[in-house]
Amino acid sequence: MNLNSYSLTKIAEDDKDTTYDLFFGPNHPGMHGNFGYVLDMSGTEIISVRPNAGQLHRGFEKLMEQRGWVQNITLVPRICVMDPDPNEVAYCMAIERIMGVEIPERAKYLRTITLEMSRLTSYLLAIGGVGGALGHYTPTYWSTADRDLLMDMFEWLTGGRVYHIYNIPGGVRSDVPEGFFKKLLEVMDVLESRLPDYDSILFENPIVHKRLKGLGYISKEDARITGLSGPNLRASGNAYDVRKDTPYAAYADLDFDIITQEGGDSLTRALQIRMEYEQTINLVRQAVKKIPEGDIRLNLGLLGSMKVPPGEAYEKVESSKGEFGYYIVSDGGLKPYRVSVRGPSLPAGFLWAQKHLPTMKIDDVAVWMGTLGICPPDFDK
Repeated sequence: MNLNSYSLTKIAEDDKDTTYDLFFGPNHPGMHGNFGYVLDMSGTEIISVRPNAGQLHRGFEKLMEQRGWVQNITLVPRICVMDPDPNEVAYCMAIERIMGVEIPERAKYLRTITLEMSRLTSYLLAIGGVGGALGHYTPTYWSTADRDLLMDMFEWLTGGRVYHIYNIPGGVRSDVPEGFFKKLLEVMDVLESRLPDYDSILFENPIVHKRLKGLGYISKEDARITGLSGPNLRASGNAYDVRKDTPYAAYADLDFDIITQEGGDSLTRALQIRMEYEQTINLVRQAVKKIPEGDIRLNLGLLGSMKVPPGEAYEKVESSKGEFGYYIVSDGGLKPYRVSVRGPSLPAGFLWAQKHLPTMKIDDVAVWMGTLGICPPDFDK
C-alpha cells in the first residue's frame, strides 16, 4: 500500500476547524415536533444557529377565518398538541366575551379541572423529555406510563385521548360520568406517590445537576422584556401567572401561590416544572372538592349556525408552556373575521435560540429545548 496516497485534503490542511451544517430536526428524536435548527458546527460545538420553521404549514389563524365558530374548536388544540385544552378555553372565552355571556359555575370548575389535567400530561412529557435528552430513559418510560392514566381519564370524559374538543362557547360539552371524580382523585394519589421516585432518579441526580446547572441562563429582567411566560418566566424570579393575576374559570376560588425561583438556568426550569406539577395535583383536588351542582352550559341555540355579534376581544390563559392568548374579531357573521394567537414558544424557540445555542455542544440542544418547553406547532400557527 502506498501510504503517501493517504494525505489530508486541502481544506483540512488550510483550516483545522472546518465548519459544517448540521440539521437538528425535523426528523430527530430530540426535536419536540416538526421543526428544526440548522446548526453551523465546528466539531461538536455550535457556532451559529438558523431556526428552520415552516415544516407544518398549518396556518391555523387563516383557516379559522374560513370556518364556523364551533368548527374551529377542532383546530385550536393542534396549536400545542402536548397541552391542547388551554387553546380551547382561550378561544371560547374570547367568543363569550364578545357575546357578553358568562358560563355556569359548574362549567367553570369543569374547565379548570380539565385544564389542570392537561397541564399534568404536559409536565409529564416535559419530565420524560429532560430524562430522554440526557440519555436517561427510565424517567421517560415512567412518565409515559403515568401520563396514560390521565389519558384514560380524558378518554372516559371526552372520548378522545389527545384532542378532547370538550369546551364549547357557553360551557362544556358534557358532564362527568358517574364515578369519574372518585377515579380522578385516585389517579392524583398515584401521581403524587410517584414523585419521590422521580426525585431520586432525576431531580436529585448529581449527573443531571452537572449537565443542567448554568445551561441556558436567563436573567429576571431579560425573561420579562423578551416576552417569556409560564414556568420559564417564574424560574427567572418573575411572579406572574395568568391564573392568579387575571383569574378565569374557577381559579379565583382556589388557594395557591405563585411559585418562583431565582436560578434562571435549565436546572432551575426543570425543578420549576417539578414543583408546579405537585401544585397542579393539589389544584385538581381542590376543584373536585369545591365543584357545585348545576348547569354545564348556556343555551346559545344551534351552535353549528351560531352568529357572534360584531366586536373584538383578547382572552388569555396560563398553559403549561406559558400564556396562550386569542385575539378575535367578529363582523357579526357565521365565522371569525380575524383570529390572532399569542403563543408562548416564539421567544424561546427563536430569540433565545440565537442567544443560547452558539457555544453550546450538540448534546445540549435537546435538553435545552426540553427545559424551555418549546412547542413547535406554535410557530406555524
